[in-house]
Amino acid sequence: MVGVSDRNVNERFILFGNSGNRRTTGLQEARSRLKLPPAVEISYKNVLEAIREKQSLGELMARIAIQSASDSVNASVYMQESICQLQTGAADISPLLRLDAPGESFEIERELIALGAPDAEGDDSLLPCAELAYGPGILAAEARGLLEQHGRIWHPAQWFRGYCRLLAWLRQEAAQLWPSSRWMNDPTEVAVMFDKRRCSTVLDKAGIRVPPVLAPLDGTFRDVADLHAAMKESGVYRLFVKIFCGSGASGVIAYQVHPRTRAELAVTTIGTEIVHGQRMYYNAGRLRRYTDKQDIHATLGWLCSEGVHVERWIPKASLNGRVYDVRQLVCGAEACHAVLRLSRSPITNLHLRNERLLLEGAGLPQDTVESVQQTAEAAMSAFPASMVAGLDVLVPAHGGRPYVLDVNPFGDLLYRVKHQGWNPYEWEMLHLANGTATLERKDSL
Repeated sequence: MVGVSDRNVNERFILFGNSGNRRTTGLQEARSRLKLPPAVEISYKNVLEAIREKQSLGELMARIAIQSASDSVNASVYMQESICQLQTGAADISPLLRLDAPGESFEIERELIALGAPDAEGDDSLLPCAELAYGPGILAAEARGLLEQHGRIWHPAQWFRGYCRLLAWLRQEAAQLWPSSRWMNDPTEVAVMFDKRRCSTVLDKAGIRVPPVLAPLDGTFRDVADLHAAMKESGVYRLFVKIFCGSGASGVIAYQVHPRTRAELAVTTIGTEIVHGQRMYYNAGRLRRYTDKQDIHATLGWLCSEGVHVERWIPKASLNGRVYDVRQLVCGAEACHAVLRLSRSPITNLHLRNERLLLEGAGLPQDTVESVQQTAEAAMSAFPASMVAGLDVLVPAHGGRPYVLDVNPFGDLLYRVKHQGWNPYEWEMLHLANGTATLERKDSL
């Protein structure tokens, strides 16, 4: 039987997320299986309402307590006691705080765009690379009037500014209400992980191998001409152009230009159409190949206007005729769950119907597996205030040390993969409950 420390069983655990989605549900199920009390959920919807209405986190907690009292589902004695205790803000209350992904809700996306609007108030202290100019945004009222269009990518730079303002609000409010609280992943580091430009710089300074970055000649890529000028200057004609704050292959282009013929090829998940005279961009849900320069340049120009991270295209190692990289989860400084992502294209994300294998069952040489794990652990050490992240690790085709492509603060949503018998959420909760104690296998639970 796994021993969950009695001291930690009743420690309050607060989850900021989108209630009822697969992430929050998965985490609550893990806590239930481990006989841990449920997390107190505070939805991003409620947080954004509090920010908009200029309420404090304590006032928001009071509102949630009133609402839960009339809610037959959440009005358990434990939840009522938890919220009441947390409301007191007593000095000896030190809740654990977890941020979850803000995605999969257009209502939240729209409100974050509004929060990041140029006419909205907010704390930009957690916004990385604030010195870089972004494209023209929309006003808060315009943002709240946006209608959902499946897959459409709306104002990503403004969305990210709004998200960083939300993180800053949560960090400050939590520190005031619960001075002894602890974050699983500190909001400051979550913002840095999200910004590919800053994350790459942090990793590089820490001695982690990252793909070489193509630097703009005058500080920023404003348009395609800037990009082409940098390519000519560097002599690099195969690149990955990534929107600086994207995830899940959104806003990513594998781009190449033939140096002699000037023929161009872009492989991407970005779809583009002209609707009522306006070009729009959306996540196509599958890879597309563009050779028409008008479409390619329009898409690259739009990405540059929002802000891009541009890096050299490093050929990936292959297995059974397909290239691969590894999503390696690191929890508590230890590499744990891992999935090999295989593809016949340069973009390997699993939701694009690429194949997956468990790292331990893929038949890779043991030194390759260990190198991937050690690289991920070393990269995670560059974020000392964070406990868990999913790192995308590239094994180069021509040998040498692996590269770290991305650090995903919410990269623990991994299905059908276990480590020592536990799924990712169970493993994380055990680490929190037991600290550094050795975890026994699940078989005996």
